Amino acid sequence: MPSRLVIHYDVYDQDPREAAEALRVEQSIEFPNDLAPQWIQDEVVGQIVSVGNTTGNVTRVTISYALGSIGGELPALLNVVWGNASMLGGIKVVDVDYPDELLKNFRGPRFGLEGLRNMANAGQRPLASTALKPMGMSSSELADMAYTIAKAGFDTIKDDHSLANQPWSLWEERVELVSAAVHKANAETGGHCLYAPSLNLPANAILPAARKAKELGATSLLLLPGIAGWDVMRAIAEDDDIALPIMAHPAFVGSLVTSPTQGLSHAIVFSQLARIAGADITIFPNFGGRFGFSQEQCLSIAHAARAPLGELRPAWISPAGGMSPDRIGDMIDAYGQDTACLVGGALHRGDLFANSREMVELLHGYESE
Repeated sequence: MPSRLVIHYDVYDQDPREAAEALRVEQSIEFPNDLAPQWIQDEVVGQIVSVGNTTGNVTRVTISYALGSIGGELPALLNVVWGNASMLGGIKVVDVDYPDELLKNFRGPRFGLEGLRNMANAGQRPLASTALKPMGMSSSELADMAYTIAKAGFDTIKDDHSLANQPWSLWEERVELVSAAVHKANAETGGHCLYAPSLNLPANAILPAARKAKELGATSLLLLPGIAGWDVMRAIAEDDDIALPIMAHPAFVGSLVTSPTQGLSHAIVFSQLARIAGADITIFPNFGGRFGFSQEQCLSIAHAARAPLGELRPAWISPAGGMSPDRIGDMIDAYGQDTACLVGGALHRGDLFANSREMVELLHGYESE
């Protein structure tokens, strides 16, 4: 059998064979199967691989799809994985098997785990990461904040995803000032802190902004694929004239995973798709934070970020969302060294430099483990 995309679904509260028949047609030709030419029925329409036993109200269904229906492009892949199925009730995509023949069309993370370690001169320890916030601060105030945190030894500083082109801090002004502040701190300390401005901008401005950010001194980029689009992130990640590490933020994609009986698995959204689209760091809500992801769901993200996926490099995970330095031990115990620990507002309870330095020293303590 030629290489095919294989999708595993959990089907809830309905006849699983009827659901499988509907899915294989809906996710391929979306046309009455019996009216299609025979060769299309045989070669283009999805093929049912298996329908498992029903346990309670759920049945595992596996369907394979011809790679020709994808054409080696990410938008078509997204459509086959979840296009019209997103409007059917009781369908959860729990896993996807991507053949190497498909994955070879994507470059994936440009830097990945080892490349980013080298850029940050981070040895084998976890990374210290944070976000500039809150919205409403001026560009100069955010730059002062970035300088303090970078001087304390942080590895990555990103714009908060909410920072765009608001009147309190215009995009180009902020990127220029924050980039200069981080470069100044690095020059003074010998550090290698990366700064990622948010590209949460109008569609026609995103690619020019990515190039402008590099020109202004940014050393990484933050993309919101749920808003800008997964393929926009891929295009920027694969652009050799930009060639900066990409952070993927989870805004707008939460509804893809939060229902137990609908949507996609956490591993698909936050790791598989993120890597295919070129994310070097994938940010997601940590268990025990304010968003309600379970430890099992978060560990599935971590596993998929590092698991073999064709020739694509593994990605960093960045658990976040209401985290504080006293949670770092739990994070490293759960996820291991290849973790970018993202702590935001908690650093500002008291002295920003002292709190940031304490977190850096804590993470450096994992270097030899």
